Amino acid sequence: MRENLRSLFGMKNISVFYLAVLLILFPAFIFAQSPKKRNETLERQIRRLDLSEAEAILKKDFRVLDELSSDDFTTNSPRNEIVKGKEALKGLIRRGIVDYASFVREIETVLIYGKTVVTMGRETIVMSQNSPQKGQTIRRRFTNVWMKWNGKWLLTARHANIICE
Repeated sequence: MRENLRSLFGMKNISVFYLAVLLILFPAFIFAQSPKKRNETLERQIRRLDLSEAEAILKKDFRVLDELSSDDFTTNSPRNEIVKGKEALKGLIRRGIVDYASFVREIETVLIYGKTVVTMGRETIVMSQNSPQKGQTIRRRFTNVWMKWNGKWLLTARHANIICE
């Protein structure tokens, strides 16, 4: 086959052809990560985003919430209601319904399904003195769904329920 390529393209052209193939394929071999390594990297990224979202809720940081949440972000909330859209969530924060003195989120597992990632775990919140449940400590379980939209990971759906003690 090599002789056929040489006669077809000439010695100089075949050398250029092999060099081009090598230059195209070599970086792919060097920079390719194993699926396990890619998943570990993505898991660390999603864990950081998930904890940043909890911190933004605590600090009432609407700029960060806007960056991390999809426009149609939907929550099945522990108040037995569906909250549709990040603007509705921000309204709950503005009205003091979601108002925490402290918020600790413990991510127990991260499940990766291509462009969808699910985080699950527990949260412990202490309601602020301004909230209807002032000073109460509430423990709950959560599930967050992150989806990649236009190259960016966004919190798209969430479920949280209070743990009965």
